This record gives sequence, C-alpha cells and structure tokens, in this order.
Amino acid sequence: MVIYMGKVTLLVSFTLILPVILAINIIFLAYLSFQRNGSGIFSSLLTPSKTIAYAALPTIQTISQEGVTQQDARVEMVRQFFAAYNSPLEPFAKDVVAAADEHNLDFRLIPAIAMQESNLCKKVPPDSHNCWGFGIYGKNIKKFDGYASAIKAVTKTLAQEYAAKGLKTPEQIMRKYTPSNEGSWARSVSYFMGVLQ
Repeated sequence: MVIYMGKVTLLVSFTLILPVILAINIIFLAYLSFQRNGSGIFSSLLTPSKTIAYAALPTIQTISQEGVTQQDARVEMVRQFFAAYNSPLEPFAKDVVAAADEHNLDFRLIPAIAMQESNLCKKVPPDSHNCWGFGIYGKNIKKFDGYASAIKAVTKTLAQEYAAKGLKTPEQIMRKYTPSNEGSWARSVSYFMGVLQ
C-alpha cells in the first residue's frame, strides 16, 4: 500500500509539474526567438528600450591605390610568357621592355625571336647566353656574358640594322636575319608576337 501511495503521489506530482515546466520552456524559447529576430509581440517587452548604434567602420579611412602602368603590364606579360615555358629569361622581362623602349622597338619581337630560335634559351650553345641565334653561322658563335647584355645587344642591332632600314615586320626581318628560310620563321615569330598581345 505504501508503494502504491508513493506511485500515486509521484504520478500526481509529475502530472502537475510537467505542464508548468513545459510552459516555462515554451516562454523561454519564445523569448530567445524574439531576441534573435527582434520582432514579435513580446519583443518590445523583452528587449531594452534604448537603441544602441555600432559603427562598423572607422570615421577616417586611409586608402592606398596603386595604378598599373602600361609598362608594368608589358613587363608582366613578358614575364608570364617566359614563365609559361620555364625560360631562364623570366627574371629579365624588365630588361626586354626597357631595351625595346630605349630603341623604339616592339617589345614583343625579342621574346618571339628567342622562342623561334632557341625555345626561349633552352637550346643554345653552351655558355653563350645567345637565345636569338644572333651571329651564329656554322661553328661561328656569338657569345654574351649574360642574358641582360645579350638582350641589349640584340635589341640595339634589330633597331639599328633592321628597323632603321625599314625592316620592321617579321617577314621583312626574316629576309636579312635568316635569308634562306622559306617563311616559317616569320610565321612563327608573328605567332608568338600575337601571343604576347
């Protein structure tokens, strides 16, 4: 009987307390929901009446802008062209553009000829730094002390001995640069100049 009375008391207590606990939980969940959304019939009762503004940005901003010049773009194009073919000329992209500007020559001509003549310096006579087939006739090999000096010399020669004499396009240059070629040299140089555009 004592066990029966304990079970009844427990059942009555559970029946009376359960709705109270459920009601408290529902009210608490509603409070959290209204706090998060900030709307509803209870939101004005449950949230403080003061409005607080938070500034997301400082009032003074320092903005640094760097423009990309045309020369920067040309140097980067040449550098990426060299990098795409794993050329040792990659660090000399700026030299190519600077030499072309100094001699008023199309900057694309130097990389395009290097690609045609040596696959961008991958097939050159040892220790020659001569990626342009410049002054190479049979066993006669023109050597340079480095890529920078080779770029300067080849660009200067193309400007003075070719462009200044009206030989500016790959087809015109080919007649003097590699006179025995049937035209594939000029087509290849033109193609790679187009890649650099």
